[in-house]
Parts: sequence; structure tokens; C-alpha cells
Amino acid sequence: QVQLVESGGGLVQAGGSLRLSCGASGLTFSSYRMGWFRQAPGKEREFVAAITPSAVYADSVKGRFTISRDNAKNTVYLQMNNAKPEDTAVYYCAADPSLYASPTLDREYDYWGQGTQVTVSS
Repeated sequence: QVQLVESGGGLVQAGGSLRLSCGASGLTFSSYRMGWFRQAPGKEREFVAAITPSAVYADSVKGRFTISRDNAKNTVYLQMNNAKPEDTAVYYCAADPSLYASPTLDREYDYWGQGTQVTVSS
């Protein structure tokens, strides 16, 4: 059974940094594209970043966030720098077995974590 477990969320001041982690089990981690999505209150879930080995980012986080993965640890990370209040959301990691589908579409991802709250205060 596949499990994705996020950690590292919390409260950070604007301009600060936070690193999210997502540990995966029950799947061949290195064969999956891993993505981060977020959902703010009253808004739809949106793409943040994804990594196969190469990374892709939403324009809103490009230059501030970095996604990385450690296949030996079955873990994907999201380093958030220069956080902004508009980054406040529940952050979800997700796993996509299709390396050729669009990485920004949440419907392409088969497995999801439970989410971790990130709050950026102004």
C-alpha cells in the first residue's frame, strides 16, 4: 500500500524559509515523478513544483522554491525561501507513475499525502 507522508510545515514570517519533506513507501520511488501542490482556503488546488530527475515550477514560486529528491531515502523535498503571505496553504505531495504526462495536472497523480499546513505571516 502506497503511503506519502509530508512533514515540515509550520509558521514562518514573510521572507523566511521552510523545508517540507515527503517520505514515500510502497512504491518504486525512483520510477515516479514527484510533485508538490497546494491549496489555500477557498481556492482550488494548484501546482507548485514537480521533479522527475528534472524540475519544473509554477511561475509564482520560480526562483524562490527548490524541489529535490533523494531516491535512496524515498523522499522528496520542497525548500521554500523568501516566503510570502500568499504562499499560505496546505501543501500536498503526490506521486505520478507516468513520466510523460503533464507534470502540472493534479489528475495525472495517482497517490497523495495528507497535507501539511504552511502559514506565512506578514
